[in-house]
Amino acid sequence: MDAKPYLRQIALRPERVEHPERYPFSIPAIRDMGMVTFHVDVTFLIGENGAGKSTLMEAIAVACGLNPEGGSKNFRFSTRPEESELGRNLRIVRSFRRPRDSYFLRAESYFNVATEIERLDAGEAYGGLSLHEQSHGEAFMSLVNNRFRGDGLYILDEPEAALSPTRQLAMLRRIHQLVQMKSQFIIATHSPILLGYPDCAILQLDDKGITPIAYEDIGHVTLTRRFMNDRAGMLRDLFADDDPID
Repeated sequence: MDAKPYLRQIALRPERVEHPERYPFSIPAIRDMGMVTFHVDVTFLIGENGAGKSTLMEAIAVACGLNPEGGSKNFRFSTRPEESELGRNLRIVRSFRRPRDSYFLRAESYFNVATEIERLDAGEAYGGLSLHEQSHGEAFMSLVNNRFRGDGLYILDEPEAALSPTRQLAMLRRIHQLVQMKSQFIIATHSPILLGYPDCAILQLDDKGITPIAYEDIGHVTLTRRFMNDRAGMLRDLFADDDPID
């Protein structure tokens, strides 16, 4: 029997939420999330800014015993007061077997993770070269290529933030290699390239909750395709609009 997916489902435990009117429980996608089921290999979370993706990713990481600012279960540093309450109010349905490896990568706090790696003198596990002595994108790839060992649960929050399109393709290749090594990924992203991974699940966060969506129906994908096919026309319409940009 296959052990995957290591993380099968999550759901909000409303009976434990003391103040449902407060953030993050007031976010529509969180408030109405229902039972969320993850793909055996790769699940993507998508949505506009403010939809709750990063909040939910942090909560999943916390519920799985990972540091809210990133890293493995051995990382316990903190540079801000406290993570959101959501992670303590999730019901987690796991596999019968735990992953041998696990990691939470969030783009916004990776600098802090790199600093902690140096403090712990753990650089060899990340390729031997200081992550601070590499570009942001190189450091991300060093992590994925060297530290991710397979048979793991990997939670990635907007990894494309530091990656060129070419590096995003390299990331896709490495994700596929790790999937063949019994790994499961949960990834929040805006990247049409990463979202193109075959046979994955894509879940959209919006005011209706968290629901599956096909790649071809994703707003980011259709907008990017439209721009590539009619760049001049889109820019003409965009610049002709005198309304302020939100």
